Amino acid sequence: MTIEIRPITRAEAKDYLQVMPWANGLPQEEPEPSAWYAGRAVNPPQRKATPEQLDQYADTLLTDWFRPQAAFVDGKLAGGSAIVSVELTLPGGQQVPMGGVTSTGVLPTYRRRGLLRKIMAAMLDDCRERGEFLAGLSASEATIYGRYGFAPATFQHRWEVRRTDVVFRTPFTDPGTLDLVDGATAAAVWPVLHEQVRAVRVGEVSPLPGKWSGLADAALPADGTGPAFHLIHRDATGAPDGAAIFRLPWSPDPDHAGELQVEAFEALNHDAYRALWGLLLDFDLTKRVVAARRPVDEPLRWMLTNPRALKLARTRDNLWLNILDVQRALEARTYAATDALVLEVDGVNWRLDAALDGAACTAAPGVRADVSLTLQELGSLYLGGVRAAEFRDAGRIAEHTPGAVSRLDALLRPDRAPHNAVGF
Repeated sequence: MTIEIRPITRAEAKDYLQVMPWANGLPQEEPEPSAWYAGRAVNPPQRKATPEQLDQYADTLLTDWFRPQAAFVDGKLAGGSAIVSVELTLPGGQQVPMGGVTSTGVLPTYRRRGLLRKIMAAMLDDCRERGEFLAGLSASEATIYGRYGFAPATFQHRWEVRRTDVVFRTPFTDPGTLDLVDGATAAAVWPVLHEQVRAVRVGEVSPLPGKWSGLADAALPADGTGPAFHLIHRDATGAPDGAAIFRLPWSPDPDHAGELQVEAFEALNHDAYRALWGLLLDFDLTKRVVAARRPVDEPLRWMLTNPRALKLARTRDNLWLNILDVQRALEARTYAATDALVLEVDGVNWRLDAALDGAACTAAPGVRADVSLTLQELGSLYLGGVRAAEFRDAGRIAEHTPGAVSRLDALLRPDRAPHNAVGF
C-alpha cells in the first residue's frame, strides 16, 4: 500500500469533495444535541450533494484562504482535510493569524490506516511555514483531535426559557429602534457588526468569505424550519448596534409548537442587548424561546427576576486550539496581572514574564519549573476559558511551587469568558 499526502489539483477537486461527509451525505456530527443548533432535531438532515453542486463547489475550492490536503492510497483519493486562513482575537485585542482545520473526512473503507494523522501533520507543518502559531478547529467528535494536540478552549450554551417565566428586574426605555428587515439588509449589517464585535471579544474568529451572503436568499430551508426573520437594532443616531436571526417553525407536536428559535444574536452595548432580548422573549403567539451558540457567561440570566427561568439545555466545547509555537503564543496576548512563572510544557521549560500590556517568554533550560503541563492543557488555558486549578485537581497539571497554579489562573483569566459565535 502506497500512501501519498499532498495538496490537490483542480482536476482532483470533485474527488476531494466526495470524501467530505457534508458532501457525500454521511454523518458529520456526533448524534447528540448541538449547542450551535436551535432546532429540536439532534442534527440538521444530511443530504448528498448533487453533481451540479459538486461542480459549483469545485470551481471555488482552491483559493488563497482554503488550503486542502489529501491522502492518496495507491493513487486513489481516500481522505482529506483543509486549512482555512482566519484570525483569532486574543486577550488584549490582538487579532492574530490562525490556521483553521475544516472539511475533514476519510472514506469508511480506508479508516484505521493512519491517514488522518498524516494529513494533520502536513497541515500543521503548512501552518508553521506560513507563520501561524495557532491552529484551531471545531470537533465533530470529542475523542479524535486530542491525539493531534488540540484541546477545547471556548464553550457555548444552548438554553431555553418559557415566555410566561420572563420578567425583567428593571424597566427599560429603548433610546434606539428595532426593525424587522429583509435578508438583503441583514446581509449588509452583519459583516460590519461582527467586525466591531470581534475587535473586543476574546476567542472570536474572522468570518470566511461569503459568510452572510446567503441571508439575502428568501428560499425556504430544506429542513422545514421555516424562513429566517432578521431583527436589527439601531442606536439613537441610526447606526446598527445589534442584530438577531430567528425562526418560528411549525410543529405537529403541541409540546414544541409556538417555539421561537434564535440562531444568531449580537449586541454592541447594553441598550441593544436589552432591547433585542426584550422583543424576542415576548414575541406574540409564542410560548418558548430556544437560543443556540450562546456564551457561557450570558448576562441575560441576571437581568430576570427569576434566574432559574433560563434553563440550560446543552453545554458544548466550540473552538479547539493547538499551540504550534509556545514562545510566540505566550508573547502574543496580554495578561490580567504582573507575575513571572516558569512553565514546563511537554518537557521544555519556558519563563513567562507577564504584564498587563504584554509578555516576554524565553527558554529556561535547567530552571526549576513552577508548573508542568502539556500542549493540550496549554491550549485550553490559553484564552482563559478553562482554569488551571481544574486541571490540577484532575491530575493533569503538576504544581511544583505552592500557589503557582492560582497565580497562573490570575494571569490568564479575561474579564469575560472567551466565546466565538462564528466558526469555519
